Amino acid sequence: MAKGFTAKDVTSQAGKCFLVTGANTGLGFEAAKKLAESGARVLLACRSEDKARHAIERIRMAVPGANLAFVHLDQADIGSVHECARKVIAEEPRLDVLVNNAGVMFPPLQRTAQGHELQFGVNHLAPFALTGLLLPKLSETPGARVVITSSLAHKGGRIDWDDLDAHERYSRTQRYSDSKLMNLLHLFELDRRLKAAGLPVSAMACHPGFARTDLDRHSGVFRIFFPLAGVIFNNAAQGAWATLQAATAEDAVPGEFYGPQRMGGSSGPTAIAKRTAAARDAEAAARLWTLSEEATGVRYPL
Repeated sequence: MAKGFTAKDVTSQAGKCFLVTGANTGLGFEAAKKLAESGARVLLACRSEDKARHAIERIRMAVPGANLAFVHLDQADIGSVHECARKVIAEEPRLDVLVNNAGVMFPPLQRTAQGHELQFGVNHLAPFALTGLLLPKLSETPGARVVITSSLAHKGGRIDWDDLDAHERYSRTQRYSDSKLMNLLHLFELDRRLKAAGLPVSAMACHPGFARTDLDRHSGVFRIFFPLAGVIFNNAAQGAWATLQAATAEDAVPGEFYGPQRMGGSSGPTAIAKRTAAARDAEAAARLWTLSEEATGVRYPL
């Protein structure tokens, strides 16, 4: 796909069910909207029911008759992750794709309900747990997928294994980069395990380049810069192209990382993206997997 992938390349998704976390705004909203337009059933997994209901109304204004549902999910609480998974397993006949989109960027030091540093908990531990809990459901549908959202910021990641929860030091920008590197290490080990187990589920990752979303709400500098992103780089709809490619493209390659191809990976149509050697570190991926199982209490059936 030399020209790169855009929303125009999304084929019919009729009959499929997608769960998109953080679907009430930004990249998640745009992905959910396009998936609904393509005929899919879309579960909007969000913390705020009011915001999710408003997003559903907005999508249905553009896509009359869209097949949408709200599922409560607070990624700052592993208990909520369990409840979300239980509801989906109990109520949905099938689940084709899990899109781990929701995240937080550059907050002041905060902790999850379980006491973990917020970016570590929300950006990595919650998607790790949700994926593990929903994997049996996904495995019922041949061709099912898991999509993990990372970032160009993973290039600056250097995980402090001795201080994962920031009890000794905290840099909100460094911890964000670390969490995005963790997303790619999660992908690396998940892909390895899925292939070894022979399950009919594929895992891919994506990043939006520089895209204007409300993820910048904790950063004054980014609030000034990001409005330019929709002009110079990507708007939110364009930022969702990589998500849509990983989630729907027939030729998407398991284990690969998708992102924009122009301006150093910052904008434009998407294809396989570059990742650092640290994101392919098998020893680090295995170590993070074990630590994540211990932190969440979730053991994958792999």
